[in-house]
Amino acid sequence: MPLSSLLATRPSKSDQAKQLKDLFSIIENEDKEKKNYDDVIKNIHKALLLLKDGLFGPRDGSSEPPISDVSQLCSGIYSQELIQIMINNLNRVTFEDRKEIVAIFNNLLRRQVGSKYPAVDHLMQRPRILFKLIEGYENADIALNCGMMLRECIRVQELGEIILRSSEFYKFFDYVQKSTFDIASDAFATFKDLLTKHKALCADYLERNYDAFFNKYKDLLNSDNYVTRRQSLK
Repeated sequence: MPLSSLLATRPSKSDQAKQLKDLFSIIENEDKEKKNYDDVIKNIHKALLLLKDGLFGPRDGSSEPPISDVSQLCSGIYSQELIQIMINNLNRVTFEDRKEIVAIFNNLLRRQVGSKYPAVDHLMQRPRILFKLIEGYENADIALNCGMMLRECIRVQELGEIILRSSEFYKFFDYVQKSTFDIASDAFATFKDLLTKHKALCADYLERNYDAFFNKYKDLLNSDNYVTRRQSLK
């Protein structure tokens, strides 16, 4: 869809997610050197701010957004698979927009409707999103953003369990030894949360995976990197 058509009118609450999805679709297939790419990035920024304002309310904090508007907005986000799309495109957007995506993601994760947490249910049905966040530690530009979202997920036992019981968990033994100090420290923070936030879950995991886990952990304790050894002893 041409960019001009996408931006012809201000989208309704239910259409905001669709507009943002279409904008992301353009940059996924656009050459960064083309002028149109910069225009799309600018409009993604505007669309993210509009989405964030719809979830958080006015930036001055003067009021809460209407519940019906938020409901329409969230419904669009889930039906358009926008969470996955935003995470897939973290490396394509600006530094500031990465922060906006983290804020939107964390807000959705904490949002309760009755006794349910729709974003938690959404992620439980799509563990690939959690694994994509873990993979983010391999990209220095987005590693810290992914770490913030992962730790928000780990607060929820069901999501932490998906990660802990997956083969993806063992990637952390490599990530905590990254040569970039900030990334290694962030990976350690996430690794620690996985092993301490939900004690019964962790105890059960270690009982079932004692040899596999501690064989890997011994490598950290014997690492040539002083920081890695020190962090591992905490």
